[in-house]
Amino acid sequence: MSNLLSTGISGLNAAQVALNTVGNNIANAGTDGYSREVVRQTERVVPPSNRYTVGSGVDVVAVERAYSSYLTSAVWSSNANLSRAGTYNDLTTTLNSMLGASGNLQGALDKFYGAFDTVANAPGDSAARQALLGNASTVASVFTTLGAQLDSQQKQINGQVTNTVKSINTTLDNIADLNRKIHDSLGSGAPNALLDQRDALVNTLSGYLGVTAVSETNGTYSIYSSSGQSLVSGSHAFKLSTAGDPYDTARVNVLDSSGSDITARLSGGSLGALLDYRSNVLDSAQNRLGQAATGLATSVNAQQGKGLDLNGQLGAPIFALPAPQALAAGTNAGSATVSAQVSDVAALTSADYTLRYDGSAWSMTTTGGQPVALTINPDGTLGGAGLTLAVAGTAQAGDSFRIQPTRNAASGLTVSLADPSGIAAAAALQAKAASANTGSGAVSSLQVTDASNPALFNGVTVSFPTAGSYTLTDAGGTVLGSGAYAPGQALAANGWSLSLSGAPAAGDSFAMSANSNGLNDNANALALGRLADTGVLAGGSRSVIDNYTLLTTEIGNAGAQAAGNLTTQTSLHNQAMSAQQAVSGVNLDEEAASLVKYQQAYQASAQVIATAQSIFSSLLAAVQR
Repeated sequence: MSNLLSTGISGLNAAQVALNTVGNNIANAGTDGYSREVVRQTERVVPPSNRYTVGSGVDVVAVERAYSSYLTSAVWSSNANLSRAGTYNDLTTTLNSMLGASGNLQGALDKFYGAFDTVANAPGDSAARQALLGNASTVASVFTTLGAQLDSQQKQINGQVTNTVKSINTTLDNIADLNRKIHDSLGSGAPNALLDQRDALVNTLSGYLGVTAVSETNGTYSIYSSSGQSLVSGSHAFKLSTAGDPYDTARVNVLDSSGSDITARLSGGSLGALLDYRSNVLDSAQNRLGQAATGLATSVNAQQGKGLDLNGQLGAPIFALPAPQALAAGTNAGSATVSAQVSDVAALTSADYTLRYDGSAWSMTTTGGQPVALTINPDGTLGGAGLTLAVAGTAQAGDSFRIQPTRNAASGLTVSLADPSGIAAAAALQAKAASANTGSGAVSSLQVTDASNPALFNGVTVSFPTAGSYTLTDAGGTVLGSGAYAPGQALAANGWSLSLSGAPAAGDSFAMSANSNGLNDNANALALGRLADTGVLAGGSRSVIDNYTLLTTEIGNAGAQAAGNLTTQTSLHNQAMSAQQAVSGVNLDEEAASLVKYQQAYQASAQVIATAQSIFSSLLAAVQR
């Protein structure tokens, strides 16, 4: 009877463990990160007898998690991608909203350039001139508003990076603590609840950055970032930290536990999205917007300086811009400082640069590592990428500077001209053909090329001794230039350039002088209006309006790609979750069926015990007789 009794007791105990397990599964059906538990049973082994062997019951050998490390890792990977896609989409959506909410820059530019045509129709109308300055203020205001919005997002991202790193470090500490607890409890069976908690923390960590978890033989996880940095080993967490960028302390970078800057190497998760977006979208947007502001101010001021205002003076600048930034690295050992100026706006790009000194010479690359040609100017300054760089002080080998030609141009754009009469609507110079001319030559263009030339307004006679030669003579009879002439050839002196159409005949001449009809002339105002369609950027192939259109297109494309990627990553994550939950998730219908099954097994085992007791009682009664 003892065998029957012990068999019934083993079955009763096994059914009770199974019922408790099923009950725990049902209770945790809605718990995130919970893995369904499964009872592992085995038949008790007894020594064989001479004639036959009868089993002696059942043993519960383990209560295990229904778990697939492969499927769980796939969930972590898809979660990192989904978190990155969601954060990136949020950031690009915000950026597109900024462009829409900060004013219509293209419309403001159209009105501004159009106002020059209004002034050209009535050069002496003070109301038209005042309206033009009002339109200039509107353009500057939209630029500065957009620039301030982008600056604000930079600051927000810096704060988010700092907070995300703090969350990562807290999670790393918790994983390391669970590693210790799991390792300490392995001798008493698998600690399923602790294992689930650790997996949930790794999943949380993967939402912050891409990670890989390696299961060690001692039951712990070793956690690595997607770029290979060790984050957790056993019970030790290798925490990340933040620090100011070597060139800009307000910009937050990420360091590993040894203090090395790993900002450019991190990917995946919300942290990877923040860093990627900042470098590849936001920085570029700020630079592109600043490039447009620089192109606007530089081209308008240059043309303004070629005309005469109502006071008979060359036009003063309409706009003011901050100088390009040259930020010294915090590690510089020398005393050198660098100042930068835009020397050729057409050669200006939307890139940032790094200027380095090797102990004997300077070199410059884009921040992406592309080399940039540098020349040494006669005055000792450096020239490259449309910039003039002046170095003062003494540099040491290894010193470097971050050059940002356009980063702050939009937020720093202002209107510097306050007096409407200062608008230079008139051409500075005039050219008149001699009445005795017999050829077909006529003035096609007269351009001021150097408004700072002190002899700009000096009278000059352009004569053609023969149809194929010319002579430039000033009022005192000094010959300024002469040579062979071909139709259409530009003739230059004293900071101006003259082009003729047709063919001058021998003996023809043209008189160059200051514009005597400045109050009523509109030539320069028309030239200023034509800047709307004139290529002033990208080697002269792109207007300011085109440059802003390019910016909106780039940002729009980034937003569309981010939205599409979010849709894709959401689908992939759902698939990974479905596959993982098919193995580890709790199905209440299956658990209900198991509950009935083990309830019946419990009741049947109890009946076996009762039968054994009844038989034993009958045997005792028979012996007592």
